[in-house]
Amino acid sequence: MIELYTFTTPNGRKASIMLEELGLPYNVHKIDITKGEQHTPEYKKINPNSKIPAIIDRETDITVFESGAILMYLAEKTAKLLPLEPKERFRVIEWLMFQMASVGPMFGQLDYFKLFADEKIPPAIERYEKETIRLYGVLNDQLAENEYICGKDYTIADVATFPWIAAYKFMKMSLDDHPHLKRWMEMVQQREAVQRGMKVPA
Repeated sequence: MIELYTFTTPNGRKASIMLEELGLPYNVHKIDITKGEQHTPEYKKINPNSKIPAIIDRETDITVFESGAILMYLAEKTAKLLPLEPKERFRVIEWLMFQMASVGPMFGQLDYFKLFADEKIPPAIERYEKETIRLYGVLNDQLAENEYICGKDYTIADVATFPWIAAYKFMKMSLDDHPHLKRWMEMVQQREAVQRGMKVPA
């Protein structure tokens, strides 16, 4: 059994989508980051960085934090959604790292400065909007030649990226200028496991 510690953010939803895709049984522990529950001493023993998500695998007694590491761990555990052949495998890993290093941090900064900051700072909003649009373009170009991010197969790169792209309306952005990215998002959105995972925690 997997214990999932999560909240309703794109990073949190990566883990729940992955668990649903793999059909692994899991218990949900809601960590309400709006109330600071990620900073409790109990949770910091699970994730010393006080972020969600995190998992504990009761079968192996392994704890994993950082959403990308969780996806890799679960893929390794089940031998699914991460190729074994080295060339294909590292293509997926590099696009996973692209999401972790660029999409998540840049979109997150845009969310903060555009939607949540008490003081609106136009240069910051402009900077992160431009970078978000640039990253949309990178993904759009990749998807112009591929059904999924890494080719014909759905992988952890798609799982990691989807919740952030799906938040485009919340971020007050548009995908109209990125038709291949929009096509991919709408396709992934139809997966039943994705729909279930996006509702966790209830």
